Amino acid sequence: MESTPTPHDDLACLAWQIELGATEAILDAPVNRYDLPDKTVQPTLRAAPVRPAAETATPTDPVSAAGTAAAGATTLKALQAALAAYPHCDLRLGARNLVFSDGNPAARIMVIGEAPGRDEDLQGKPFVGRAGQLLDRMFAAIGLSRHAARPEDALYIGNIMPWRPPQNRDPSPEEIAMMRPFMARHVALANPDLLVLMGNISCEAGLGKRGITRLRGTWSEAWGKPALPMFHPAYLLRTPAAKREAWADLLALKARLRSLT
Repeated sequence: MESTPTPHDDLACLAWQIELGATEAILDAPVNRYDLPDKTVQPTLRAAPVRPAAETATPTDPVSAAGTAAAGATTLKALQAALAAYPHCDLRLGARNLVFSDGNPAARIMVIGEAPGRDEDLQGKPFVGRAGQLLDRMFAAIGLSRHAARPEDALYIGNIMPWRPPQNRDPSPEEIAMMRPFMARHVALANPDLLVLMGNISCEAGLGKRGITRLRGTWSEAWGKPALPMFHPAYLLRTPAAKREAWADLLALKARLRSLT
């Protein structure tokens, strides 16, 4: 049974039509086409002048455009604005909000999730639904919080994808590739000591590979920082038995953080 379209669905469809240039149906006033001048071309015996062939526009490479936009951002606020202005990822057309970050940007640990869900899309912040509540409890168990003022006690949280994919599907490889330059710049500007890669999408973007069951608990490097892959809290909600491994990873993270003090 098909669901009834919501006003947001209608707005998303309208935005898509505008993006394609189909705007005649939403002009400020109706157009009487019988009153328009006749533009019919009359036949002529004279040969038409030869015109030079039009130059073919070079298609924009979305990944290169992302790299240019990200490199021009010198602050986190500027990077957020660059993401908001980036036109090549169609996920933005169906999203309610850009989900950029939450927590303390000065934190020593940056948690990188996958993509916003429904609650995150509504509130414009990462990890605010059930998975986010579990994430907060997990890190509170080792003395860390997104609300802490002191960098040594704080978390800074972001997502690979800043827009919610339709029906919470996985982002495509092309969509992930577009966001890699932005995340690389995000990490560089926040400059944390350690990264936590939550789930397969984060590992694919940061490490170039998936397989979180195999990757979790083993330190690697992503965007020039030590990175620890961990199970996503949404997975732990579905698979409570995996919480034992998640606890071991949290203890390893706490020990690594202490070793850098």
